[in-house]
Amino acid sequence: MFWCLVLEELKTLALFAEEGSIQKVAQRLPLTQPAVTRQIQRLEEMLGTELLDRRLKPSRLTPAGVEVLARGKDILAAVDALRLFAKGDEPEGLLRLGLAHGLCDKAVATAIADAVARFPKVSLRLKSGWSLELADQHKRGQLDLAFILDGSNSKAGDGVVGTEPLGIIAAENAGRQADINTMPWVLSPEPCDARRRLAAALAEGGHRLMVGAEIQDSALQIDWVRRGQGLGLLPTRLLREKLWEGIALVDAPGLELALRIVVLRSPHLHLLREVADAVTEAVTATVRTD
Repeated sequence: MFWCLVLEELKTLALFAEEGSIQKVAQRLPLTQPAVTRQIQRLEEMLGTELLDRRLKPSRLTPAGVEVLARGKDILAAVDALRLFAKGDEPEGLLRLGLAHGLCDKAVATAIADAVARFPKVSLRLKSGWSLELADQHKRGQLDLAFILDGSNSKAGDGVVGTEPLGIIAAENAGRQADINTMPWVLSPEPCDARRRLAAALAEGGHRLMVGAEIQDSALQIDWVRRGQGLGLLPTRLLREKLWEGIALVDAPGLELALRIVVLRSPHLHLLREVADAVTEAVTATVRTD
C-alpha cells in the first residue's frame, strides 16, 4: 500500500511539471486542489526535502524537485514495463508529440497518423510550434518526442534524421530571375526557423533581410506571394508536388537554404519506445529528399 501511494505521488509530481499549476493537475486527475497539495506534501515529507518553490507564483519545481522528477519518471517507467511484461500487451498510453511549424504539412501529418494507427491502445497529443519552444518543452519533460528544425551550418549531430531544403518562390509573372536582394519577403514572425536561416544566409552575402509582411498562416503567405507582394520560402519537396499555381521557383545561385530535421526523444519512453521508433521512421521516410 505504501509503494502504491508513492507511485501516485510521483505521478502527481510529473503532472505538476507538465501543467505548471495545482489547479490544472486537480482537473486532470480529477481531485480537489487540497488533495493534490497533500500528495506533494506527503512526498516531500517522505524524502525530507522541498520539491516546490512556493515563494514563486505560480510555484515551480526546486532543483531537488527536478532531480526527484527525473528519477521518479524512471521508477514509473520501470513499473509500467513490469506490468507490460506480465500482461504481454502491446504498447499503450499517451504519446506527446511536438512538430515544428515548418513540418506541418499533409504528407508529414499522414505519415504520423498512419504510424500511430498501428498501435490501437496508444493515443496521440500533437502540438505544433517553433523549434525553440518545442526544444524547451522537451527539455522540461512536457513532450515525449519532438521533430524540430535546425538552421545551423553544421552537417551532423545527434538526432538528425534528414534535411529540409528550402526554395525561394515569387509570383509567376516575376519570373525565375527575381532579385532576392532588393525585393521584400513574406515570412512568418520570429522565431520562425526558415526566416532565421534566410537572414543568416543573406548576411553572409552582405545583404539585409527586408520583411514586407509577417503572416503566420502558410496558405495565406503563398497567396500573398502569388499576388506579387514579395518573395517567400517553401520546402522544395512540396514544390515538386506542383500544387502551386501562379508561383515560380526563383533562381538563387550561391544561396544555400536548408534546415536540418532533428528528432528529440525522451529518455523515459519505455512502453512507447516502439511507437516513437515507428513515428520517427515514418517522418524520416516522408522528408527524405534523395
